[in-house]
Amino acid sequence: MVTYTGRVTVGGAPDMRELTHLTITKVAVDKEMSNNAYLLTCRHTDEQVLVDAAAEPEVLLPLIGDGRLTTVVTTHQHWDHHRALADVVSTTGATVVAGEPDADAITEQTGVDVTRRVGQGDTVYVGDCRLEVIALAGHTPGSIALLYDDTSPGGHPHLFTGDSLFPGGVGNTFGNDAAFVQLIDDVEAKLFQRLPDDTWFYPGHGDDSTIGAERPSLGEWRSRGW
Repeated sequence: MVTYTGRVTVGGAPDMRELTHLTITKVAVDKEMSNNAYLLTCRHTDEQVLVDAAAEPEVLLPLIGDGRLTTVVTTHQHWDHHRALADVVSTTGATVVAGEPDADAITEQTGVDVTRRVGQGDTVYVGDCRLEVIALAGHTPGSIALLYDDTSPGGHPHLFTGDSLFPGGVGNTFGNDAAFVQLIDDVEAKLFQRLPDDTWFYPGHGDDSTIGAERPSLGEWRSRGW
């Protein structure tokens, strides 16, 4: 049995994690930006949700295959997270989900209507599997994370954080002190104060980590201001 690591490279093979009810497939796209895209598949219904159609539809569409892609979630408005959105939606007919404050910008940049504008506590379904929307303002006004709480025996939470949380720190707030405070406050209150250490999180770029591995560094992140 191959163990999931979450380490993927542009041009390399995807990495797949099979949970009891959900399959998570991670792939890296675009050599310049090395974005992560995540294809979530319900193991009971075969319905799929794509988290960030970041780039390279020629990679993402074969990954989706003949599956039932119902939804594309765009975690935030930055250009590098939705360059393949128009191609994926036109090919699959999937609906588009994004945080309310970022929705207009995503449509302006891609020409794709955001079908559903979401906020804190809303839900997105992958077949029988429920994803909870967590709003994490700061990197952008409408950035969102998605939480899948695997309650099956031996399961633990899985969190898709976009560019709001990475191993080693929160997302870039581009020198805006108020935005940094907003982001670190949201991340601490909505993620670290709520979720257990074994929560595995999947960021918009680079390797994965866990809440437990990053928890001891929260104070350092806040004091350094990034």
